[in-house]
Amino acid sequence: MNDSVGNRPISDALAWVSGSDAPEKSSLDLGFMALSDCASLVVAATQGFAQPYGLTLNLKRQSSWANLRDKLVSGELDAAHSLYGLIYAVHLGIGGVAPTDMAVLMGLNQNGQSINLSRGLQQQGVVTPEALERHVHQSRTKLTFAQTFPTGTHAMWLYYWLASQGIHPLQDVESVVVPPPQMVAHLQAGRIDGFCVGEPWAASAVAQDQGFTLATSQAIWPDHPEKVLGCTQAFVDHYPNTARVLVMAILEASRFIEQNRENRRSTAQLLSGGDYLDAPLDCIEPRLLGTYDDGLGNHWQDPHGLRFFAEGRVNLPYLCDGMWFMTQFRRWGLLREDPDYLGVARQVQQLALYRQAAAALGITAGDRDMRSSQLIDGKVWDGSDPAGYARSFRLHALVGDANRQALR
Repeated sequence: MNDSVGNRPISDALAWVSGSDAPEKSSLDLGFMALSDCASLVVAATQGFAQPYGLTLNLKRQSSWANLRDKLVSGELDAAHSLYGLIYAVHLGIGGVAPTDMAVLMGLNQNGQSINLSRGLQQQGVVTPEALERHVHQSRTKLTFAQTFPTGTHAMWLYYWLASQGIHPLQDVESVVVPPPQMVAHLQAGRIDGFCVGEPWAASAVAQDQGFTLATSQAIWPDHPEKVLGCTQAFVDHYPNTARVLVMAILEASRFIEQNRENRRSTAQLLSGGDYLDAPLDCIEPRLLGTYDDGLGNHWQDPHGLRFFAEGRVNLPYLCDGMWFMTQFRRWGLLREDPDYLGVARQVQQLALYRQAAAALGITAGDRDMRSSQLIDGKVWDGSDPAGYARSFRLHALVGDANRQALR
């Protein structure tokens, strides 16, 4: 990568740092968690995509999403690989933190998370959704499921999937928070019966014979929003050029990862290092390539595997993607009232900034702020009626709402 970055000559990239578009802050501390979907940050920081923009990206691995959140809000981290729902929870003041204006600069990835069950359940024949539903409703002991953060994507996928199978995630089972790299140890010790987490930890559990993958997040919602590049609104306000060229550098890294299969393989090798995921390559590479082994003898190439770019479709911060997480906060009682769904999303999603960055790279961002998706339960989400959508589910934990009698 000595004479080009992505598809462009370095001389083009250097034009960005010569005048008024130069970054106001050149050295950035970026937080990340040890998950395969931090890949575009790692590639941008280490493979020559940031320097032409006058940026030095200092990667800071975090021990938990709560630590990452606190450092992001305090300014110790400039931006971070973040859970979508974490950014919105901080913005709305959910989870015991004071409301802080937050920003989603871009999407980092779609798909690629998994729900695993323990070997103990596997030995009892609980290897299908139907068997799990029967077990949950017939057993006297509640199963315990782990997710990674109370308002995070993994909690929302776990809750949504359980509810789609007739299992109330807040009544029929226990839910606990476990940092991603600790999931397999908790499963092995018998402290949890299952989990929802990002890779490579679900694949690692299968590789260590600690159970099996029962569902993928892309089976819940094909091409769903997942991690984002998040920061405070104050960062965007103080350093607008920096925010824009940071998006450009990470967009170029995202495009590089998906240019060919070999780039994905080399990315997996990079991620396996001790500074990043510190995990065996054979736990990272297959699912990064979309190749799944569920631990029950089933193997497949997933058409909606982990993706980072898809010609920019992954990265556009659609308003409806942010709004969806707020509908689930409302559904599960994390919000006592309906927020201004569209208004809040317009504050958080940095669509104009993203489109400027994409246009500078010749990436088509389109003029649509919404998209339509069908989820596992047959419901269509398009952002048109978020309050009605939040109330439309048979299983929920709506607070102070006339629909409470629907809980049964």
